[in-house]
Amino acid sequence: MAASIESLLSEISGVDDPIEELQILKTALLSIPLSALRDSLSGQRFNVIFSLLHSNEREQVELCVEILERILLALSPVSLAQNYRVELQEGLTHPNETVRILALTQIGRIVEHPDAATEILDNRDVLGSVINCIGEEKMAVAKQAIKSLSKLSHSKPGLDKLFQSDLLKVVKDVMATSDIVRYRIYELVVEISSVSPISLGYCANSKFISQLLGELTGDDVLIRATAIEMVTALAESQHGRQYLTQQGIMDKISNMIRGAETDPLSSLYLPGLVRFFGKLAIRESPQQVCETYPAFQNKVFEMALDRDPAMIGVALDTLGLLGSTVEGKQVLQKAGETFTAVLIRMSQLASAGATELRVHSLDAISQLLTLQPEEQTDDLLALTESWFCLLSNHPMDMIRNISTQPFPELHCGALRIFTAIATQLWGQKLMISTPSFMEFILDRSMGQTKDAKDAKFELVGSLVSSSTAVEILGNQYHIRLKTFLREGPYHVSAVPSVSTEGED
Repeated sequence: MAASIESLLSEISGVDDPIEELQILKTALLSIPLSALRDSLSGQRFNVIFSLLHSNEREQVELCVEILERILLALSPVSLAQNYRVELQEGLTHPNETVRILALTQIGRIVEHPDAATEILDNRDVLGSVINCIGEEKMAVAKQAIKSLSKLSHSKPGLDKLFQSDLLKVVKDVMATSDIVRYRIYELVVEISSVSPISLGYCANSKFISQLLGELTGDDVLIRATAIEMVTALAESQHGRQYLTQQGIMDKISNMIRGAETDPLSSLYLPGLVRFFGKLAIRESPQQVCETYPAFQNKVFEMALDRDPAMIGVALDTLGLLGSTVEGKQVLQKAGETFTAVLIRMSQLASAGATELRVHSLDAISQLLTLQPEEQTDDLLALTESWFCLLSNHPMDMIRNISTQPFPELHCGALRIFTAIATQLWGQKLMISTPSFMEFILDRSMGQTKDAKDAKFELVGSLVSSSTAVEILGNQYHIRLKTFLREGPYHVSAVPSVSTEGED
C-alpha cells in the first residue's frame, strides 16, 4: 500500500490539473484503517500536497485539505511537530478558511502532547498567529483557535507562555478589536480557568476574570447577558464556584434578580441569571441555594406564571432541573400553594400551550415525577403521586391524549412522563386500572419515528425492570412486555399476504 501511495504522489506532482489524481489518493487513504495508514506513511513526505494548497482553485484546495486531514491524523504529534511545523505555520494565514482550521487543529494536537509541545511553545510567531485567529471574521476559525489555545492550560510551560510572556499583550490587543472578539477571549479564559485551580489562578492574575465580572453590571444589557453566560460556564467547576463565592458574585447576581423588577430591559438578561442559579443549585445543594438566595426561587415561580413565553420556557427548564433531585423535590414541596399553582400551570401549558412550551412542560413534569428505585420511600412516592394527581381530574387520559397528537416531540414527551411513573407502585396501579392502557403501551403502530420507538421501548423497559411489575400488572402482561423488549424497539410484525385466484 505504501508503494501505491508513493506512486500516486509521484503522479500528482507530474500533472498540471491534479484533481482526478487527488480524488484517487483521497479514496485510497480513506479505505485504509488509521493504524495501517500510520505504517504505510512512515518515512514519506507530503510536500507536494502542501504545495498544491497554493492555488486559487477551491476544489483543489479542499481536496488537499481532506487528504491532509487524513494523513496528519495518522501521524503522531511529535512527528507532526518535527516535520510539518513550517507548513502548519503557513496554513494559519492561508486565504481559505478550511486550511486555517486544518492548521489550528493540528497545532492543538501538538501543544496537547508534552513531548511535542516544545516545538510550538518555543515559537512565538506560531502562537501569535493562533491568537490572532481568534479575531477572525470566520467563526469556525476563531472557535478552533480557542480550542487549540485552551490546550496550553494542560501544562505549566503552556500557561507560562500564554500569561507570562509578551504573548499576553498579543491576547489583549486582539481582545480590544471588538465586543464580539472580547467575548471570544473571555470564552478562552473560561475554558482555561475550568481546567484546574492553578489555571484559574493564571487567568485571575492576568485580570481577565475581574474584567469579565465587571461586565455583569455594565450599561449594555446585551453585553450583560453574554457576561452571565460566561460566568455560568465558569461556575461549572468546583474551584470556579469557590472563586465566584469569594468574589461575592453569587450575592451580586441575586441582587441583579431583585433589581430586575424595576429594569424595563431585564427580560434580555434575567433568563441567564435564573439559569445560573438553577445550575448552581444542582451542582451544590438545591436547599442551600434556594434558602440563601430566595430571590431566585421566587423569581422562578413568578416567571412560570408569566405571560412571556421566553420567561415561561426558562422557568419550566429550571423547575425541571431542580425537581430532578430528591432534595429539589422537597424544596419545591415546601413552597406549598405557590408550587401547586405552578404545577397546575404546567399542566395547562402541556395540554393547550404553544407547541414549544408544551414540550418544555412535558419535560419538566417528567423530571419532577422521576424517582430512582433507591429513592422510592413512602413519603417521596406519596409526593410524586400527589403531584401527578394535580395535573388533571384524569391525568392518565390527559397525558395519553397528548401522546396521540400528530407531533413527535409531544408524543415522546408524554411517553417520558409514563416512563417516570412506570417504576413507582402507584403508577403501575394506575396503568393497570386505566381501561386499554396496557394495550396502548404494547401497540407498536403508534409513533413511527425513531425517537418515538425509542421512547416506547424505554417505557416498556422501565416496567419490565420493576420488581413489582409481575404482581401489579399480572403475569400475562408481564410476558407480553418482556416479548416486546426482546424483539427490540424497531420490530415489525409480519403481515401474512393472501393471494387470490387469477392474480397476476
